[in-house]
Amino acid sequence: MKTDDLYNIIRDVPDFPKPGILFKDITPLLKSPQHFSYCLDVLQQILSDYKFDYIAGIESRGFVFAAPLADRLNTGFVPIRKPGKLPWKSYQESYDLEYGSNTLEIHRDALEKGSRVVVMDDLLATGGTALAANKLVEKCDGTVVLDLFVIGLSFLNGTKVLEDYPTKTILNF
Repeated sequence: MKTDDLYNIIRDVPDFPKPGILFKDITPLLKSPQHFSYCLDVLQQILSDYKFDYIAGIESRGFVFAAPLADRLNTGFVPIRKPGKLPWKSYQESYDLEYGSNTLEIHRDALEKGSRVVVMDDLLATGGTALAANKLVEKCDGTVVLDLFVIGLSFLNGTKVLEDYPTKTILNF
């Protein structure tokens, strides 16, 4: 398998979640054990160049990739969730999306001081979600060593928002 196979399995869904948005649907990739495993292999290879203590996955599709990568790499997984989903004391950070706004949360004790963290999500669009996640890691006295994504929408310039952080994507549209 090669990276082009991953491009070919991503489905375009026009006008979702609102008119004018072309949604990149990863569910066909997740449905295929071969494609999903290969995608994890590519992400794992990227991570082999970094030293880190945790992979923080952004709800919800970031969990799909971050948790199995944390398992493969024998490292901790930290969930970054939408409001009201975490049962313990948490920090919050609000952000804007290309089609609205939202808030993320992390447990206040999710990281030890000085922890090195990879922040993972399925897609980099405007960068607002990842930037909010990065700020949450920093509120926990952690350091973001990499923002990692399966898909990057380069025309939305999310890497500019994340210019202070190393950023990698495996598929760029």
